[in-house]
Amino acid sequence: MSRQGDTSSSAATAPAGVDWRAVFAFPNPVNEYAARITASFVVLLSAATLLTGMGWGLAFIAAGFWLRVLFGPRISPLALLSVKVLAPRLGRAKLVPGPPKRFAQGIGAAVSTAAAVLFLADVAPAAWVLLAVLIVAASLEAFAGYCLGCTIFGFLQRRGMIPDDVCEACNNISLRQL
Repeated sequence: MSRQGDTSSSAATAPAGVDWRAVFAFPNPVNEYAARITASFVVLLSAATLLTGMGWGLAFIAAGFWLRVLFGPRISPLALLSVKVLAPRLGRAKLVPGPPKRFAQGIGAAVSTAAAVLFLADVAPAAWVLLAVLIVAASLEAFAGYCLGCTIFGFLQRRGMIPDDVCEACNNISLRQL
C-alpha cells in the first residue's frame, strides 16, 4: 500500500504540546477567604519555625510560596486545603484580583528563600528577622484582610512599573466588586 497520495499530516494525529501557560496559570479572580486562610497557615508555620529554631521549616515555607507563585493553588498543600476544603465552608466567595495576590506570593517566596539561604549561611539572626517580617505581613493578610504585597503591587502599577493590562480590575475602579 502506497502512501504517496496520502495528504494527511502526522501533526493532525500527534498529541498537542504542553500548554505552558496553563501549567503556570494563576487564578484570576481569587477567593480572598482562601488567601486569608493560606496566610493563616503561613503565620502558624512561620511562628512554629521561629519558636523552635528549626531551619528546615524555612525550606518548607519557601517551597510552599514557590509552589503557589508558580502554579497557583493547584499543587501547594496549604493552598489546596484552603481553596478546596476550608474556604467553601465559609459561604459565598469574596473575589479579588489575582495578579496582586500572585505578586504578594512572589514577595513571600523571595523573603522566605532569603531567610533559608541566610540560615544555611550560618547567619541565623538575620534569617529570623526576615521570618518575623514574613509573620507580620502574613498576619496582616490573615487577620485584618490587608495584603501588603497587593498594596505594593498597586503602588508599582500606579507608577507605571507594572503595566495596566496586567490587572485591568486593579486600575479600573468601575470593574471592582463591592
